[in-house]
Amino acid sequence: MSPRCRCTWGAALLAVPFALGHVLAHRPQLRRTDLSRRWLLRTGALGGGSLLLYGAGEATASVLDLPGADRRSTGSHELGSGRPESMPVTQWFTDSVPSLDVDQWRLRLVTDGVERLLTYGEVAAGRDIVRAVLDCTGGWYAEQEWRGLRLDRLLAGAAGRSVEVVSVTGYRRRFPLADAPQLLLATSLAGLPLAAGHGAPVRLVAPGRRGFWWVKWVERVEVDDLPWWVQPPFPLQ
Repeated sequence: MSPRCRCTWGAALLAVPFALGHVLAHRPQLRRTDLSRRWLLRTGALGGGSLLLYGAGEATASVLDLPGADRRSTGSHELGSGRPESMPVTQWFTDSVPSLDVDQWRLRLVTDGVERLLTYGEVAAGRDIVRAVLDCTGGWYAEQEWRGLRLDRLLAGAAGRSVEVVSVTGYRRRFPLADAPQLLLATSLAGLPLAAGHGAPVRLVAPGRRGFWWVKWVERVEVDDLPWWVQPPFPLQ
């Protein structure tokens, strides 16, 4: 993650307790008149008018090809699709790009309480290809072709409720075990081996999820009985 984005998220997290304190100290008192027919009509008109203005703005930007016309619903703009060298190198908070020796790297795979180690060659032998959009909270997105090994192939027959993917930096995200067929342990990007900044030797590709779910520099994959939602909605480490 870029320094500017780190500062934005840090400020937002620090503001949460102050916002909650303000709401609790100044709780609004609902009155019967607040639910009047006039209030409902005004609220509906305001909401409908806002949607119309938003739609008109989007249509105008598209027709006139204005800056921002290519933005996704998340507000992110396209940057580096099909061109990995132009795709920004980002990481979360205090993460820094580690220097990993492919020959020494091992993936720790833990299923049913048993751990086994996989070499880079075993993971890189995967031929699964996924075309997915990496949408970063830094305000950009890129559509790329990723190749690697689908997670369900490694977890076939494993019992549990969720799977946790952990980086060598300690960064981690947890997913429902049922999502394993959609998750990819990628070793290449656009036909080229991953660069260190993009998560080499192995990174997770999680189609349909924002960039902070795409764990870089994967070191461990573990299946357990915890529900996938036992984690902050946004990572804090």
